Amino acid sequence: MTSTTEATATRAEYCVIACAEAWRDAGEVLASPMGMVPAIAARLAKLTFSPDLLLTDGEALLIGDVPALGAASTVTEGWLPYRRHLTMVMGGRRHVMMGASQIDRFGNQNISCIGDWERPKRQLLGVRGAPVNTLNNPVSYWIPRHSTRVFVAKVDMISGVGHDSAAAAGPSATRFHDLRRVVSDLGVFDFATHGHAMRLVSLHPGVTLDQVREATGFELAIPADVPVTRDPTPEELRLIRDVVDPSGLRDREVRA
Repeated sequence: MTSTTEATATRAEYCVIACAEAWRDAGEVLASPMGMVPAIAARLAKLTFSPDLLLTDGEALLIGDVPALGAASTVTEGWLPYRRHLTMVMGGRRHVMMGASQIDRFGNQNISCIGDWERPKRQLLGVRGAPVNTLNNPVSYWIPRHSTRVFVAKVDMISGVGHDSAAAAGPSATRFHDLRRVVSDLGVFDFATHGHAMRLVSLHPGVTLDQVREATGFELAIPADVPVTRDPTPEELRLIRDVVDPSGLRDREVRA
């Protein structure tokens, strides 16, 4: 039977819920969401099951309120310039949700270039803070377009460090390495397998297992029974639609 919530919630709203779960019961940890849906999700988490979560204004202030996406904060709790932000990263007191131009079955992420490093077909952002992020604090990924172009057998360049690469580098790389989850517009994934290969955790409503397999460029670990991503509660839907994202910006990032 289809629930009322499932009938009314959009794919984007299921993605918000799945991303918010990455910060469930996180405690006093800085959330660093990258992307529209993760930004909504972090705010939703703070308003519901992770009230101690720390948010920033996107620049250099810790904020004490939860303004709508794009609105200015009116409560300042602290100053967090770049150098102090990096201190939190090195101390593991941050959970970042990054994007990926490519990601492979062990969680290696590429945001630097497409093609051979010597002569790439596309120049992207560069590695940015991805190596330090993945070796020092919890990391999750948000991918709004699940396809074989993104979910690849082997990334063209390692920006964010995956499980196999961390293991190859030794204890200095694995000590604080913590990849939590990957959320795409098709489902939720983690690395809770022997050998830390990517595993399917849940499918968003309306998505089939065949769709996920066809859109993934490597073999996923798939449990015998794959659940559906949990429904948002009526209160969570109200907060998403009326408080955090009244302009409906989430729908620009996720196509139903």
